Amino acid sequence: MSRGLDAALARLIAGQVFLHACMAGMRMAAPLLALRQGYSEAAVGVLLALFALTQVFLALPAGRFADRHGLRRPMGLSIGAATLGAGLAVAFPVFPVLCLSALLTGGATGAASIALQRHVGRAAENPTQLKQVFSWLALGPAISNFVGPFFAGIMIDTAGFRAAFLLLACLPVVCWFWVKNVQELTPVVRAEGGAPTTTWDLVKDTMFRRLLLVNWLLASCWDVHTFVVPVLGHERGLSASVIGSILGAFAVAAALVRIALPMVAAYLEEWALIAGAMVATALLFAIYPLLGSALAMGLCSIFLGFALGSVQPMIMSMLHQITPEARHGEAVALRIMAINASSVAMPMLFGVAGTVIGISGVFWVVGLAVGGGTRLAFALKGDRTP
Repeated sequence: MSRGLDAALARLIAGQVFLHACMAGMRMAAPLLALRQGYSEAAVGVLLALFALTQVFLALPAGRFADRHGLRRPMGLSIGAATLGAGLAVAFPVFPVLCLSALLTGGATGAASIALQRHVGRAAENPTQLKQVFSWLALGPAISNFVGPFFAGIMIDTAGFRAAFLLLACLPVVCWFWVKNVQELTPVVRAEGGAPTTTWDLVKDTMFRRLLLVNWLLASCWDVHTFVVPVLGHERGLSASVIGSILGAFAVAAALVRIALPMVAAYLEEWALIAGAMVATALLFAIYPLLGSALAMGLCSIFLGFALGSVQPMIMSMLHQITPEARHGEAVALRIMAINASSVAMPMLFGVAGTVIGISGVFWVVGLAVGGGTRLAFALKGDRTP
């Protein structure tokens, strides 16, 4: 993996697409089946939260496991768990089993992401390559978030839910075809006689703590956009297809900016791009609720997709520069744990806040928080030696 997108990285991205598409398809199909079976919106909300819940509790063990065993073993276990999760829904398409499927496929995707990100980060040889490879790797979820739900929807309409779950259960097997022959990196040998380390040691590091907080603020923006735009569109009288198009424009913009990033990575400073994205996001959140037309909201969504889509590769690059190589998996796990904890809690908080201060107020409060957090991004311009 000497530069940019080579064959080894392309195989890993392809594998990630198939495994993540299994979870993305389940995240669409399982709630839809629950609704058709007569379960309430509250029950469906719980079902959706379970896709992220496992990742909160399994992230740290998965990160430490990847630090000890590399890539193939964590990927093999993740592929097995995802296949089992979707397969159970084929055999028993009932709500309690769908909840178990959500836990298994969500946890498998999170553990695999940790192992992949750790491997790719260790394989990069310099900061420019870190930015490039993480920009390419970030394309995987963007593609799979389209592939999984799209093909699951086609199967549901043509052959029913069981057929859709069967298709989704096959996708992780295809992932193994892409990653089974990947060359493992040389294991990191920990220094003998050193003091025992704990996760708290990473959190106590000022740069790491700042990076996590910035990451959480920007991840919350992603969540609030996904949650609030359908509500805002409903208030504006927009149709479901138009609201879906606005959200789709955001996703396409986020993917496009990640395609462009590797070409200009050598000219970018991570902290500067993150700070710029936070300023742009704060401004866009300020004007978003004031827009009345679908076209204006769509344009705002595109610019927001450019801003937020550029952030993850920069954060991953910095994370690998400021943490010890022997603990990259653990550091990546902490980031994923924080993001998924936010994905579980924030939608419920947004719902309560929207009732109290209005849906526009949610946009403005989050935008204000991101704007205030910009100083943390500027503070990331410092010594990155772990």
